[in-house]
Amino acid sequence: MPRPQRMGFFIVVALLFTAVNCLATDLGIGEKAPGWSALPGTDGKTHGLSDYDAAKAIVLVFTCNHCPVAVDYEDRLIQLQKDYRKRGVQIIAVNVNTVAADRLDKMKERADEKGFNFPYLYDESQKIGRDYGATCTPHVFVLDKNRMLAYMGAIDDSRQAEKVKEHYLRDALDAIIAGRTPPKAVTKQFGCGIQYN
Repeated sequence: MPRPQRMGFFIVVALLFTAVNCLATDLGIGEKAPGWSALPGTDGKTHGLSDYDAAKAIVLVFTCNHCPVAVDYEDRLIQLQKDYRKRGVQIIAVNVNTVAADRLDKMKERADEKGFNFPYLYDESQKIGRDYGATCTPHVFVLDKNRMLAYMGAIDDSRQAEKVKEHYLRDALDAIIAGRTPPKAVTKQFGCGIQYN
C-alpha cells in the first residue's frame, strides 16, 4: 500500500476506535454504574464507590470551581444534602477538569469557603467522567440502592434558584427512595463543558 494511502487508512482506524470508545461510555437508565476507587478528596482522604454501601441512593455530581453555572448550584447541593441525609441519600461531587482553577488545592479552598457537607473528589485522569459520559458542570447521575443508574441530567430547570419550576433531582430522589421510577429519568443537563484532555 503506498505511503499516503497507509496514512489515510491508519487515520480512519484511529477515528473509528475513538468513536467506539466514546459510544462505549454512554450509560443508559437501569445499567450498572461504573465503580471507582482511591479518588482524593478535599478532606485529605481517598474515596471509592464501595465506601458508600450504606447509602440508599448516591447523587454523583460532576462539578468544578471555575464554572459560574456550577457555582450557582453549590448552595442548592448543600441544602439537598441536608434535606436528604436522614433519608439515606449521599451526594458526592467530582471534578475532572485539570485547569489551574480546578486543581485539588483550589478545590480544598472552595470546599472550606462554602462548607461543603458532602465529599468533593478530584480525578486528574478524568476516567470517572469518561466512564459516566459526563459532558458538563453540573451533570448529575443518581445511583439506586443496587447501584444501577436511575436518573441522569440536570438538577432542576433553571440556573436562577428563584425561577425554578421543576425540581428534577428532588423528584427523582423521592421516587427512588420510595422504590418507584423517577417521573423523568433523563433530563437535559446544562452548564460549562467539561474540559477533557
